[in-house]
Amino acid sequence: MQSILIQTRTHTSPLMPPRDINSEKTIDFVVNKRNGIKGLVDTCIETVPELYTLPLEERLDPNNILTQHSIPVIDVSNWDDPKVTESICKAAQEWGFFQIINHGVPLEVLDAVKEAAPRFFGLPNEERNKYWAGNSPIETVALKTSFVPQGSYCF
Repeated sequence: MQSILIQTRTHTSPLMPPRDINSEKTIDFVVNKRNGIKGLVDTCIETVPELYTLPLEERLDPNNILTQHSIPVIDVSNWDDPKVTESICKAAQEWGFFQIINHGVPLEVLDAVKEAAPRFFGLPNEERNKYWAGNSPIETVALKTSFVPQGSYCF
């Protein structure tokens, strides 16, 4: 008879988040100790830290959404054109995201990245951290966090 080990998510975790998840200790846990958001989620937190939520007064009013607009689509076939840079900056500033077309990346590569990303971020923290910026064994690969509260904005 073969035994099967089933691992389930419990409220005990080797990662222990700070008791007050809305504190500087959260930043330390997520950013400085490199646990990331996944590490925070793996601790089975029950509420989202305020650091990661937009205050109600800053949220979009669903009654003011313009449905006749579509997200910006930027043609990057000519990277040297200053209008490409201007379009990217404007879209990032006004929308927060955009779609690029004519980038030259084959669909197979995009599909491979979509398949690889969940596998990579599903690795144990110790394994992922081998690729942390400044420590990565591969010069062109670096793991970083996008959440740096003391960072500055580009616009």
